[in-house]
Amino acid sequence: MSPGDRARAQQLDSTLQVYESTQRALPGIRDAARRKTFVEQLTESIRRIKYITLISTRTISPLRADPTSDYFDPLKAALLHKRHDNIDEAFWLVFLSVHFGRHRRGGWRLCRDVYAGPGPAAWWTWKRITSDLQGFRTWLATQATAWKSDGVIRRFGNHHKYQSLDAWTKNGTGAAVESYVQWVRRHHNHIGLIADAQKQVGNIPRDVFEYLYTSMDAVASFGRTAKFDCLTMVGKMALAPIEPGKTYLSGATGPLRGARLLFADDPDATVVPPKMDRLTSARMEEWLVQLGAILDVGMQELEDALCNWQKSPDKFVSFRG
Repeated sequence: MSPGDRARAQQLDSTLQVYESTQRALPGIRDAARRKTFVEQLTESIRRIKYITLISTRTISPLRADPTSDYFDPLKAALLHKRHDNIDEAFWLVFLSVHFGRHRRGGWRLCRDVYAGPGPAAWWTWKRITSDLQGFRTWLATQATAWKSDGVIRRFGNHHKYQSLDAWTKNGTGAAVESYVQWVRRHHNHIGLIADAQKQVGNIPRDVFEYLYTSMDAVASFGRTAKFDCLTMVGKMALAPIEPGKTYLSGATGPLRGARLLFADDPDATVVPPKMDRLTSARMEEWLVQLGAILDVGMQELEDALCNWQKSPDKFVSFRG
C-alpha cells in the first residue's frame, strides 16, 4: 500500500469510528481483522475507480481503439473517441466493455474480436451496427461457431460470466446488442437519450442516473450489475452528468451480502440486532447513503468494496477481472 493509500486508510478508519458513535454500530467490523480488511477494500475501490479519471488526462495510443491490435482496450478507445467528439462511439464501446467484460486470462479478446467484425473496413462501429443489425446477428452466429475450435481464449468477464454469445436466443449477445441499439435510437442517439432523461427528471445527476437505470431494463440480459456498471462508467468518463445516489442493493448478490455482514455480522441476516428489526434492502440503502456521506466515499466505491469484502472478510484479497 502506497503512503497515500495508507493515509487514506487511516482517515477511513477514523471516520468509521465517527459513524459508529453517531449513527449506528457496525458489528461486521467489530473484529480487528475484519475492520482492517474492510478498510483496505474501500481504499482499493477508491483507487480503482479513480483510474478512469487518471487515464483520461494521459496520452492514449490510437492502437487502443484498433481491434486488430493486441493493445485494444474498449475503455481507452471510448476516451479517445470522446476526445474527438465521437460521442455515440464512446458510449457504444462502454456498452461493449460491460457486456463482454475483461477476462482474467483472455483480457479484452472477446470484445475485441466481436468489435473487429469481418475485416478492417467492416468493424462493428456504432454507425455500422445501427444500419445492419440483422447482418451483425448473422455474422455473429457464424463466427461464434468458428471461434469454438480455433484455440484462442475468448471469455466473458467475471460480472457477465454466464452471458451467452448466441446470436439468436432472447438473452444472448445478439439480443443484447439489438435491444441496446433500439433503446438508444428511440431518442435518435446517445446525446438525445441523456437529453430526454433530463427533460423527464431534471438535471440532478443522481435523478438522471435513476431514470436511466430503470429505463435500461429494455436491454436484454442487462441485469442489476450490468446496468450499474455501464451507467457508472458513463458518469466516470464524463460522457453524461450522472452518478448513482445509492448502491442499488435490490437484485444484488455480493453487495447485498456485504451490507448484511456489515450491519448485522451475518451475510444471510434478515433482521438486525439488538431490536431484531427487519433488515430490508431499502433500510440498508439509507444507512449506506449516510455512511458514504460521512466517509466522503461515492456509492460506486462503497458498492464495489462491500462486494469484494464479503468474499474474504477476514483477509484482504484483490479481486479483479
